[in-house]
Amino acid sequence: MLFSMRSLRSSRYGRMLTVLVFALCCIHSGKGQTCTEGFTYDRRARQCIDVDECRTVPDACRLDMRCVNQNGGYLCLPRSMYTQSYSRPEAPGPAYPEPAYPDTSVGFSEPQFGQPPPGPVAPSYPIMSRTAPCILGYVLGEDGTCVDIDECEANTHQCNPTQVCFNTDGGYTCSCTEGYWLVSGQCQDIDECRYGYCQQLCANVPGSYSCSCNPGFLLNPDSRTCSDIDECEEEPCSHACFNTYGSYMCNCDEGFELGSDGTSCNDLDECSFSDFLCQHTCVNTPGSFSCICPPGYYVFEDGRSCEDVNECETGNNTCTTAQVCFNFQGGYTCLDALQCDPPYIEFGDNQCMCSAENPACRNKPFTILYRHMDLSSGRSVPADIFQMQATTRYPGAFYIFQIKSGNEGREFYMRQTSNVSATLVLSRPIRGPREVVLDLEMVTVNNVINFRGSSIIRLTIYVSAHPF
Repeated sequence: MLFSMRSLRSSRYGRMLTVLVFALCCIHSGKGQTCTEGFTYDRRARQCIDVDECRTVPDACRLDMRCVNQNGGYLCLPRSMYTQSYSRPEAPGPAYPEPAYPDTSVGFSEPQFGQPPPGPVAPSYPIMSRTAPCILGYVLGEDGTCVDIDECEANTHQCNPTQVCFNTDGGYTCSCTEGYWLVSGQCQDIDECRYGYCQQLCANVPGSYSCSCNPGFLLNPDSRTCSDIDECEEEPCSHACFNTYGSYMCNCDEGFELGSDGTSCNDLDECSFSDFLCQHTCVNTPGSFSCICPPGYYVFEDGRSCEDVNECETGNNTCTTAQVCFNFQGGYTCLDALQCDPPYIEFGDNQCMCSAENPACRNKPFTILYRHMDLSSGRSVPADIFQMQATTRYPGAFYIFQIKSGNEGREFYMRQTSNVSATLVLSRPIRGPREVVLDLEMVTVNNVINFRGSSIIRLTIYVSAHPF
């Protein structure tokens, strides 16, 4: 009896646990329930129900088709190919009872356990008639086969007046002629120019387009691309012609410039461009120019600068055998043989000496050395032009360098560079032609032996007439 009571209690606990698990499953499934495509979840029924796409989907089927809802989907069937919308035609066989669906307006009752399952339910889509021998778009021929219906020839198509009908197997297609496309059921002209059918210029016309070329090009036989015209074959330029893409360009020979008409060439006056084109004088010539130099110069290899002619070397001078030819920039001079004025006597080349034993030489320079140099007119300043240096050095002696005469215009000054040397500096530009004679004095002072003496360099400067 105790065993029976325990079994009874276990059985009750088992049924209660089953009901609790079923309730939890029902509660859990009602919160985040998802359904497959074609179904939607009904919270009142707490289950997935079919979606009627024929009512909820706009234009689910085209006009000549009929939408038939199915469990989880729908069908699009020709209207002429089924006999009944929602029931099978009468035929011998088992009868299907009308399916019973729960009334969702009052809710769903709890499931009844132990009831037998319902019988088979009739399908929810139309049943095709077994008497239709051919599918839509075909007709039964005399030989018993299905023949395509030419809707275009029979004028049973639905194409609008702007379209063209093309027959297909089992149907037809409404299309537009070449140069048109279908927009909102109407054939409209295609603007072919928007798609770059032409290489250069394009003009749209109804149903077509026309190509043309820019000036300087010729339309090819394909009526779309363009070829360049070689205008130089007609020789439009005075000198040289260069064909370019779509045009041409005239070019002139050196020394000419292109005229305003773009084809003729005019002489270029190079001499008017700059005063420094030639070192001396510029002469314009057709297509070029030439430089000339003054007497005493020749045109250098560059054709522009002037180079001095050394008449003393070429022999093109008038000096006698007793004279010495001295060349300077742009000319020359003939120097007579050295003659020393008393009490000076000749002492070596170009040097006169006054002996210390001669009372007449007291307070006179010990030696006079004759030197010559040339200088370009207008030379930039300051410029070091001559250097003077003591040749004999005495212990305890120092030297003073100065310009003794010839510097009345103060164009020169002496700059002592060391204890025994100095440099003659040109401080102001000198314009030629001009001849300048300077006496440059070097004074020797020795306080140990109480000696003071001097020497002179008589410098003759030949300033040229030109700055070269």
